Amino acid sequence: MAWNRISNFISENFFKGDKAVWMIYFFLCMISLVEIYSASSNLTFKSGHHWAPMISQAGFLIAGFVIILIVHRIPCKYFKLLPLFLLPLAVVLLICTKLMGGEVNNAQRWMKLGQFTFQPSEIAKSAVILTLAFILSKAQTEIKVRTKHGIITKLKATNGGYSKPFKMCSAVILLVCALICTENFSTAAILFTVSVAMMFIGNIPNDLMLKGIGVIAAFGVVAVMCMCMLPDTTLASLSKRAPTWKARIVNKISPESVSDSMAVISIQDAQKQETSALIAVANSNVIGRGPGNSEERDFLYRAESDFIYAIIIEELGIIGGLFVLILYVVLLIRVGKIAQKCDRFFPAYLVLGLGMIMVLQALINMGVAVGMLPVTGQTLPLISKGGTSILITSFNIGMILSVSRYADKVSETRLEPAEEISSNETNEYFSSIGME
Repeated sequence: MAWNRISNFISENFFKGDKAVWMIYFFLCMISLVEIYSASSNLTFKSGHHWAPMISQAGFLIAGFVIILIVHRIPCKYFKLLPLFLLPLAVVLLICTKLMGGEVNNAQRWMKLGQFTFQPSEIAKSAVILTLAFILSKAQTEIKVRTKHGIITKLKATNGGYSKPFKMCSAVILLVCALICTENFSTAAILFTVSVAMMFIGNIPNDLMLKGIGVIAAFGVVAVMCMCMLPDTTLASLSKRAPTWKARIVNKISPESVSDSMAVISIQDAQKQETSALIAVANSNVIGRGPGNSEERDFLYRAESDFIYAIIIEELGIIGGLFVLILYVVLLIRVGKIAQKCDRFFPAYLVLGLGMIMVLQALINMGVAVGMLPVTGQTLPLISKGGTSILITSFNIGMILSVSRYADKVSETRLEPAEEISSNETNEYFSSIGME
């Protein structure tokens, strides 16, 4: 009895919100600690401190947990204020990173404040999701229409149209993605994909969406053609990453035609990573070699971050790999259910956007690790080593849990269906809180 009281007290006062999301979070954290300890052999060899990577990872996970405990208690309506300063901050940080950021692997993605190093692109992703959720929530309203079949709910554009919201969303997406793209194309592509999905979900008309996507696609084709024709020295003057992009494209199309260019070393390194990752997967079986028994961790560059999923499969087997995949898929399903419970647009769009960007990034990391996708440098959320990613992802999970708390309250306050009073009318649920 005492244990039940304690567990109920903790659940009611600390772990509020969707219990499934909490369970997924804790499973991902536990897997992270085990696999970071195992996959960081190169880091421990260089530092001489066997426990350093795991201690660092545990520190960031604890800090992330504290962030979740704080953020998930904040009413989700206050998140509408975040875009007002978070988006300008993200843009300024991205520009500063472009001008004077630190360079890692020939890419200028990092900013350093004292002893703390972070990636502004992680902040930018959350800022864009919050901004789009706010714009889309203000772009439409819900009306009830009486038909011969009863009362049905329809959406209509606020102030007569979706043209202005479409332009505002497009401006935000293009500005942020353009600033990220030159140094981190994969992150920009993920953010763009999720943003477009949010606009579709947000009821932006298909004709506007198709026109916008058509323009972007045409620009992308022209850019790729120009990239393949220009010499590496010219591309390097535009972006240090451009020669690598060119070499990867040419290598995928025709591997034997890759010339002796500035990007050949990077391509060779990527091929070594892909090969080592595939060997790690091949070394596995149904149950794996066991935690800490990986062989390829000593040869796989960045095994603790970009390719940690390959180490997970090698050590935990196909079952372990599928379990991690299922965790992310269930997370996406849960955010969908949370969004369905919401009776306001902003929290619904916000939780969907945050869930989609986290799961899409995870799927891309897994696809790279098993050889289905080219090397992108995307980490596995909450599992891979990386302080910025863990803290920002924890903040996002805190917002998801905050929205789930709101959605649960909405469900509890809904009235029972009205009794049927006429064959010409229909029963419907009424809410004490109206739609935006």
